[in-house]
Amino acid sequence: MRSLVNINGELQPGDQPALPLDNRAYHFGDGLFESIRVVNGRPCFIDAHWARLTTGASVLRIEMPAALDREGFERSILELISATAIASGRCRFTLFRSGGGYYRPQQDGGNFTIELQALDEPHHTLNQNGLMVDIWPEMRKPINELSRHKTLNCQYYIMAALWSRERGLDDCLLQNERGNIIESSAGNLFIVSNGVLYTPSLADGCLGGVMRAQVINLALANGIKVYECSLNPQNLLAADEVFFTNAISGVRWVGAYRTKRYAHKLSGTLMELLVASTLN
Repeated sequence: MRSLVNINGELQPGDQPALPLDNRAYHFGDGLFESIRVVNGRPCFIDAHWARLTTGASVLRIEMPAALDREGFERSILELISATAIASGRCRFTLFRSGGGYYRPQQDGGNFTIELQALDEPHHTLNQNGLMVDIWPEMRKPINELSRHKTLNCQYYIMAALWSRERGLDDCLLQNERGNIIESSAGNLFIVSNGVLYTPSLADGCLGGVMRAQVINLALANGIKVYECSLNPQNLLAADEVFFTNAISGVRWVGAYRTKRYAHKLSGTLMELLVASTLN
């Protein structure tokens, strides 16, 4: 298996220096990224990832590279998959503003990199043991135009993950500036109550996750009611199930929030539907 990366459309060795220090991704986190699951040698939900990438680029005022359109996006990923012979993996597509400048950029053209890391599981797999979680109390996520986009500034999520690690937790729940719970440190949030799915609205500042949208669509297609609404900590105590979603892991069910314990019947069903949709 060769270690390779794609930099602006060219395959280069992945175990050697690839980018200069003088780039805006390193200096300012000036860019976006997409984490894409590869199953059976194919990137999953490529249209949804492309739509989110281009929308985010528009918000950040980063111009897409001239040669990179929807077909080129997929083709570049497939070329890296073929060259590395990785059939199951985590693909990261990073778009960042090129050129110099400080907080005020000198230009807005975009550069990109594509990385691919092999995964042991051939497809999305539900976790055997439920996650232990709590609410992160130290900071609250502001609600603004950047809240729903996957920018390169991930410090907020890193601090939340560190807090969880220090307390022996698997993950934690994040709140917005109004005190609503909106997501975890590594994915979107869903609550199950009486067979109905509830997930925070994008207006509450959660990330506009690709897997979030897939789970909503799968649920609706299979007769499961879904409501996008504000959620608070009291909703956790009344819930039958709690689970998180992201593009790489799919569905990850929560087993415990403080003294509350949860089942994972519907989350397991949704994971089965998700796997079936990616293998078709």
